[in-house]
Order: sequence, then C-alpha cells, then structure tokens
Amino acid sequence: MIRVLLVDDQPLIRSGFRALLDLEEDIEVVAEAADGQQGLALAGEHLPDVALVDIRMPVLDGIEVTRRIAADPALARVHVVILTNYGLDEHVFNALRAGAAGFLVKDIEPEDFLHAVRVAARGDALLAPSITRRLIDRYVTQPPDTGTGIGLDELTNREREAVALVARGLSNDRIADLMVITPMTAKTHINRAMTKLQVRDRAQLVVLAYESGLVTPRTS
Repeated sequence: MIRVLLVDDQPLIRSGFRALLDLEEDIEVVAEAADGQQGLALAGEHLPDVALVDIRMPVLDGIEVTRRIAADPALARVHVVILTNYGLDEHVFNALRAGAAGFLVKDIEPEDFLHAVRVAARGDALLAPSITRRLIDRYVTQPPDTGTGIGLDELTNREREAVALVARGLSNDRIADLMVITPMTAKTHINRAMTKLQVRDRAQLVVLAYESGLVTPRTS
C-alpha cells in the first residue's frame, strides 16, 4: 500500500486529488494539511511514502517543507513531489535542489497523476527527458559552481558514466543497454553514486551532475 500525504492550501485541489487516489486499491491517503507547517508535522506523524506538496503555501512554503524533510533522517523514506500551477520555474528548480523527487503541474491528466505517485513511491525521480532538457536550458547553462563537486572524485569511472546517463533522463534499462550491463548492475552503480554524493534521489543527482560540471548542456 502506497501511503500519501496531501499538503495544499486549496481545499478543492486536495479533495480532487484525494478523490482520484481513493479509487486506487494500492494507494491510501493518510492525511491532509492546509499549510506547510501542518504538513511537516503530519509527515513526521504518518511517515508517508509520498508527500504531495504545493510549492506556494502560507506559514511554510513547499521549498522549505522539502528542505526540512530532506534534512531529517527520520523522514528519509518520504518522497516529496512538488505541486505547481506554473510548470518549470525557478521555484520548482529550487525545490529539486532542496530534495524533491520531482514535480507535477496541477492540470495533469488523472492517469499521469496516478502513475507519478507510483513512480515517486518507488524512489524514482519524476524527471522525463523533456523536463530534464528544459531544466538544463533554463537553469544550468551557467558555469558550474566548483563547490558543488565535492565527492565526485570518489566515484568510479562506471559510476560517473551512470550518473551522466541519469542526467540525460534515461531509465535504468536504457542506461544498462548503453553501458552493456544488466539493469540491476546499472541500478547498483547509481545507488552507490547517490550514497557517495549524499543525495536522496535521482532528481538531486541530475541537478548535481550539471551543477558540478560532470556533464554540460553541450554534452547532453
């Protein structure tokens, strides 16, 4: 059972998402919150698999909620998915840097929304190749910040290669094909890289790969 927390200050949005989720046999909405502070408290109380968090809320916004969840070891298994009306903007990018697993636009199709919840619950990033391309084009074309590359020298060559392919938005199966290894071995390389770089998930791995200069828009 996938346990979901809804955090949004708009009751109609929460009720609409809940109506969709309640129809699914493998998903359970464990709590709802109308602001970020309440959402953070409920995350600690219920330990959901997925927290769907509005990016703009009173008391605490979605970015700060994400940052605090990511910083709390007790909430390490909570995957934050940012909800936004605005598509890929600077606030969403900041949320990804803070530790969000991905983001959803609120006018998403119902089947895509349900699929995204299941993807996030598995620990995968909600960053399709087209979204990754837009992320690169809009926010990572500046020279890399050398301070963010700490730990990259600890990666093996194969781990670096796997991280570079993750940054292109590729799945484990596709990465395995390109590296001529099994999907399980590809996943192992990626997980080891995430551990060494101290990132929570693939979304942060993508951001770090471009910010550190491991890959660049020209080589993506």
